[in-house]
Amino acid sequence: MEQMIVHLVEQFGYAGIILLIALENIFPPIPSEVILTFAGFLTTCTALRVWGVILAATIGSCIGAIVLYFAGHLLKRERLMKMIDGKVGRLLHFKREDVELTLDWFGKKGRKAVFFCRCIPILRSLISIPAGMSGMAMGPFMAMTAAGTLVWNILLVYLGAFAGASWDIVTKYMDTYKNWTILALAAAIAGCIVFFRRKKKKK
Repeated sequence: MEQMIVHLVEQFGYAGIILLIALENIFPPIPSEVILTFAGFLTTCTALRVWGVILAATIGSCIGAIVLYFAGHLLKRERLMKMIDGKVGRLLHFKREDVELTLDWFGKKGRKAVFFCRCIPILRSLISIPAGMSGMAMGPFMAMTAAGTLVWNILLVYLGAFAGASWDIVTKYMDTYKNWTILALAAAIAGCIVFFRRKKKKK
């Protein structure tokens, strides 16, 4: 996959970056770290410019985020609850109360969540779905998406430019960051489920 990403960025420049980052937002397994750090490196030896790459990546992120936002918007809360009450919920061990609490929390803290999650691997893509489901207004959603994504893009593009030909070393550190983030998220989710269930039992 990395070779394909490198080839597309080399071949199509800014347009390739927009396409790849848009796809990365829709399909999280595509690594934005590789795209952005390699593009950052190319700014040191090609006609690509740092802020051009950052702008292209931000546009791509917003395009991908809009797709997932509307996917979440189509998945109405009532439909999700039916899925949770059915086989999907039993398979994943999700309970209606836990999901409702999560959606209610997102309704209150959605803007901050969208902003900060744009800098967290995996969640930076998936956060668009609950935003659409909760009916978050498009204006604030796009503003927080663009702002959070800009921070992520600036960091990785400049790291790639700074590392130069050794840009792939940055991706290895980012892989470590991603792995620890996934473990932390899993622990946090498990902790929240335990907390809400104990709270419910006390009531």
